[in-house]
Amino acid sequence: MTWPCRIPHPWRVDAAEGARIQRQLHQRVRLANDLPPVVNVAGVDVGFPDGGATACAAVARYSWPGFELQESRQARRPVEMPYRPGLLSFRELPAILDALAGLETLPELLLCDGQGVAHPRRLGIAAHLGVLLERPSIGVGKSRLIGSHAAVAEARGARTPLYDGQERIGTVLRTRARVRPVYVSPGHRLDYDTAAAWVMACCTRYRLPEPIRTADRLASRGG
Repeated sequence: MTWPCRIPHPWRVDAAEGARIQRQLHQRVRLANDLPPVVNVAGVDVGFPDGGATACAAVARYSWPGFELQESRQARRPVEMPYRPGLLSFRELPAILDALAGLETLPELLLCDGQGVAHPRRLGIAAHLGVLLERPSIGVGKSRLIGSHAAVAEARGARTPLYDGQERIGTVLRTRARVRPVYVSPGHRLDYDTAAAWVMACCTRYRLPEPIRTADRLASRGG
């Protein structure tokens, strides 16, 4: 299956060029609900099994609403981009695109281990991927990259907005009672509340959505 990359660009760039590309792509991000009927939800994650020289990307596709694992794929690729804060998607997305190309069915919604618009230039990995593929996407961060927020109640489903100054950039969401929250931000073609609702719907007994948990296990194995 071929995933057409709508806006190809180089992956190995210096910090200034990477920031320029991010600002340019951010102009295409849409934070409004524009989802097709969702029958497949996929989680994506990347591991670096050999200290950073190789990226191992994994994707796990689940049916919806039955929520059963339908297929998974992995892809290994040499890392082209040195580590630079704020530009991690340039290191990870080439391998992710390879893994997604191996799927038999293209999911309507992508859940990424990382940030959506909760990013200094509003283009974390979920936003970057969503814009490149023109696909609805959500970032689910295990930690906060930027922003501030009020305290979150301990109950499952409790949430509070995440702000960068006066601008909302995400939702701090408690997916399990008395367990550390996750940082949810839309990547493309969803609003804040819908992104948080999808993350809650995809969390079963664990802190992270099941598609991301499965992708994380596969990526950690190193292919």
